[in-house]
Amino acid sequence: MKRILTLIVCVILALAVTTVSVSAEEIQSAMSSLKVRIASESVTGDLFTTYETAETLKEDIPASADSLNVNAKSAVLMEVSTGKILFEQNKDDKLAPASITKIMSLLLIVEALEAGKITKEETVTASATAASMGGSQIWLEEGETMTVHEMLKATAVASANDACVALAEHVAGSVEEFVSMMNARASELGMKNTVFVNCTGLDAEGHLTTAYDVAVMSRELIKHEMIKEYTQIWIDYLRNGETQLVNTNKLARFYDGTTGLKTGTTSQAGYCLSATAEKNGMELVAVVMSGSTSNERFNGAKKMLNYGFANWCVTVPQIDTSLIKPVKVNGGKEDCVETVTESIKPVILKKGEEKGIACEVKLCEEINAPVKKGDMLGSVTIKLGDSVIGNYKITATQSVDKLTLGTVLIRLIKSLVGL
Repeated sequence: MKRILTLIVCVILALAVTTVSVSAEEIQSAMSSLKVRIASESVTGDLFTTYETAETLKEDIPASADSLNVNAKSAVLMEVSTGKILFEQNKDDKLAPASITKIMSLLLIVEALEAGKITKEETVTASATAASMGGSQIWLEEGETMTVHEMLKATAVASANDACVALAEHVAGSVEEFVSMMNARASELGMKNTVFVNCTGLDAEGHLTTAYDVAVMSRELIKHEMIKEYTQIWIDYLRNGETQLVNTNKLARFYDGTTGLKTGTTSQAGYCLSATAEKNGMELVAVVMSGSTSNERFNGAKKMLNYGFANWCVTVPQIDTSLIKPVKVNGGKEDCVETVTESIKPVILKKGEEKGIACEVKLCEEINAPVKKGDMLGSVTIKLGDSVIGNYKITATQSVDKLTLGTVLIRLIKSLVGL
């Protein structure tokens, strides 16, 4: 009996050692034969760490940006509503982005949906090009059809390259045209250090971006609430349950407030992540580029998010609306003109600083006609101590023409006849 048990243990150990040395292609081939196929980001990366416990994401709340130490080549922490950088580490270094490239792909797809160019319900047919994609995939076959909704889910949740290419072709007609659209959109967003060569993030010469640029496009994508329907999914299925989608972003399960967004792993890029989370009315983007291990990127992002939520807050300065009064108009057809201020934008401050905000209102006492709608009649200055953190115009809400002799005569006649 002992010999039998010893033999069983030896076989198990042998299988374990063999599994470690199996190539990515062999694992993908074996997985594709399973009835339930698990779509994964990287066979050599996240496949075997998807179900790690929350304890692997270490708790760490730095008290200051100086104490943040992200184990990666580059990192950025950005607040979404203002775009303010709260932490940076080599933010403009050009690096391979792996699948966080798909943030731009997803942005173009969501924008196409919201513009009515495509719908979630319409059918997408996989081309030979889409079916031939390697890396993360849902094993599309040439001619296989899925809805935009299903392809979008596969791209956002499981980082499926084949689904991403199929959507790119569906939106733009070809991958090449879609990549041109990606670069044009990047230029519009001010992503000065980014060049996209493909829509998936597979390693390619010249396919580079920066942590800062990734934060910029992440900020733009996460503004679309639609994408959160996908990026907050932990586990889902396609093909009537035959293909399982597991979110490559472990923070979706293990970090409270996570809203997204995208992971990426290749041999050239290392371990990358753009993580978004929202708490107490503030949403942050934490970007990690070229992390040394899968867990390090998640720990690095979590560390930045913890720092942001613990030390910063977003507030909208309040002004005394009673000070935004009508302005007297001299020589006008109307005696006064109503005024309005521009919308006050939110500001991000260190916690506690919001109590020191002061608003200074300056408004003309009177103005000579004529007055045009939109004419500046005053200003609101938002200050924090001696620093100005916001300037806003006070403008006329309507036009007031100059009083003419004819108008004066008409008014005089009306008053004489009692009208």
